[in-house]
Amino acid sequence: QVQLVESGGGLVQPGGSLRLSCAASGSIFSIYYMGWYRQAPGKQRELVASIIGGGLTNYADSVKGRFTISRDNSKNTVYLQMNSLKPEDTAVYYCNMHVTSPQSRNYWGQGTQVTVAS
Repeated sequence: QVQLVESGGGLVQPGGSLRLSCAASGSIFSIYYMGWYRQAPGKQRELVASIIGGGLTNYADSVKGRFTISRDNSKNTVYLQMNSLKPEDTAVYYCNMHVTSPQSRNYWGQGTQVTVAS
């Protein structure tokens, strides 16, 4: 069984920064895909950023230039550095990983609240 544990959410003023972390634990052979998604009240869950095994990244247009996704394969951890935060970034942020253990399966974190307000 694989578990994803997120941390780093909270309340921040507009223009501030936060760093989210998501660590996978359990029986893990490899993790190819790691991503961050978010869901605001009344809206569908959307992709924020993703990173694959070779390091190729992808970002939603709304966060390009402000957010940076990275990974530490030795720790089975993905990070999301969020700078210049805006009120519209307020949402529950979820990490997602495609884990091979040895079967490939998709896992989600429990979610962490990010609130951007003055």
